[in-house]
Amino acid sequence: MKAVLVGIWNRDITREEARESIKELRGLVEALGGTSVGYILQHRNKPDVRYFVGAGKAQELEEVSRGIGADTIVFDDPLTPSQVKNLEKLTGKRVLDRTDLVIEIFSRRARSKEAKLQVELAKLTHELPRLYGKGKDLSRLGGGVGTRGPGEQEAEIRRRVIKRRIHQIREELEEIKKMRRHQRKRREREEVRENLLKVAIVGYTNAGKSTLLKALTGRDTFTADMLFATLDTKTSARTVSPDLKILFTDTVGFIKKLPTELIESFKATLEEVTEADIILHVVDISDDRWLDYIQAVKEVLEELSAGDKPTIYVLNKADRIVNSEEEVKHLPHSAFVEGRSVVVSAHRRWNIEKLLEEISSLGRKVLEESLVKEV
Repeated sequence: MKAVLVGIWNRDITREEARESIKELRGLVEALGGTSVGYILQHRNKPDVRYFVGAGKAQELEEVSRGIGADTIVFDDPLTPSQVKNLEKLTGKRVLDRTDLVIEIFSRRARSKEAKLQVELAKLTHELPRLYGKGKDLSRLGGGVGTRGPGEQEAEIRRRVIKRRIHQIREELEEIKKMRRHQRKRREREEVRENLLKVAIVGYTNAGKSTLLKALTGRDTFTADMLFATLDTKTSARTVSPDLKILFTDTVGFIKKLPTELIESFKATLEEVTEADIILHVVDISDDRWLDYIQAVKEVLEELSAGDKPTIYVLNKADRIVNSEEEVKHLPHSAFVEGRSVVVSAHRRWNIEKLLEEISSLGRKVLEESLVKEV
């Protein structure tokens, strides 16, 4: 994929914010193995009905993409089926939006049966309204296609196939959920008795979650300065005392503008979050927009029904702001977040022991409350 990126800015989003969002979009393209060869921003109060951008800017897109040899145009916001159709007809290029990219990333990286089904459901739900007008260039979906009626268009047949598959997936997911509910109840009783604390590490993508997991447990994990560097979840245990063992799970990074179709997929892929006793919310405080990213993650946690779980904010990458661990205690960032927080540098292991003490203190309180409920 060789892509030109497109976004708009207006009274709700500044030009600088639009550039930051385009930067993240570039990271999504790279996560799929593609490259971006440039971007175009336009000031518009509202998207154009036909092309999202104005007609003149759409024509410019055709000229630019042709001139630099791009094969794909990626928009930073959701497009309607008619906008995709009109843009592809005008430019002769494949047209995608942010939702397409994120769904494709999860489609490639899903591992468990439940996660794969959820992502397939999101993909089909997103594809369904885009069928009309595509003609024979649509990819084959496979499966048992029903009898073609007289004069019935190919898009209608495929629409019926997709609806049937969506219904089938939902039934399979419901069966999986029932089975998991029974397993979870039995497992929770055992974990309370064993004093096993489940801690989920969450945060905006590239906040340093994998590095923190390594600092907390010693587990060597792949880290890189890129979006979704480690999409797969990783779990590692650490015994902090004879009466307390902590199970840490590193999860996929969150992003802004999370596609609606993927909320259910996140529930499957991030089941560790919904089942965790404590959430470590990792934040890159060296990023100027760290407070905005906290809010973005909190909104996703709410969607996952995990917004009210006990949380510790891990204010990471302090080494990019100060030169020594001694200076960390003078940083004011904790004053800007509600609840428990610890300023750390996972890379240099600053304040990691203090973070473990905070986790242990909160963990024992959570386990005691769980034991009381069990009794």
